[in-house]
Amino acid sequence: MNVLIVDDHAIVRQGLRQILLESGKVMLIGEAGCGAEAMRQLRDGEWNVVVLDISLPDRNGIEVLKQIKKECPKIPVLMLSMHEEGLYAIRALKAGASGYLTKQSAPSELMAAIHQVSRGRKYLTTTLAEAMADNLGIDHDRAPHESLSDREYQTLRLIASGKSLTDAAEEMCLSVKTVSVYHARLLEKMRLKNNAELTHYAIKNGLA
Repeated sequence: MNVLIVDDHAIVRQGLRQILLESGKVMLIGEAGCGAEAMRQLRDGEWNVVVLDISLPDRNGIEVLKQIKKECPKIPVLMLSMHEEGLYAIRALKAGASGYLTKQSAPSELMAAIHQVSRGRKYLTTTLAEAMADNLGIDHDRAPHESLSDREYQTLRLIASGKSLTDAAEEMCLSVKTVSVYHARLLEKMRLKNNAELTHYAIKNGLA
């Protein structure tokens, strides 16, 4: 099995590499520190599974996921993130991910997830399965933040966590002007007047 690890932290990639090597079931391990490098390696090599981080320096992981599924639809993608399942997991699965794990997961769970998705199956933790069940059939009455684009959603979470527009722009590797546009759009879509209301909404809905 050939596995491509996409994470911007070298120490995380090294840890994942060690886990995969110790399993004795992975023939080739590739590494990429950003979305652009991940796509280059996907086009040049043959991979059975991609382990993809949500937070990347050049692009949001959900955006990279969508591009992977567009160019290489048969390659399963396992999302691995520091964020709790409730924050990004359902969004990732809707975008085409085969599974979602937090970085707090045990090595044995990571290997179980990789083997599961490599066979063309979904890997859902109990928590995620319950969250998905709760979300079934609610599109007609979905929460306001569900209408946001991935970038608008990311902006929402960063502002709600206390980041300024400048800080958010730096973390998202975008201009302040661009993030300001996302900020204005999300306030309009969610019918919120200011950051105070935005933060209150985020806390109430477990987004911050």
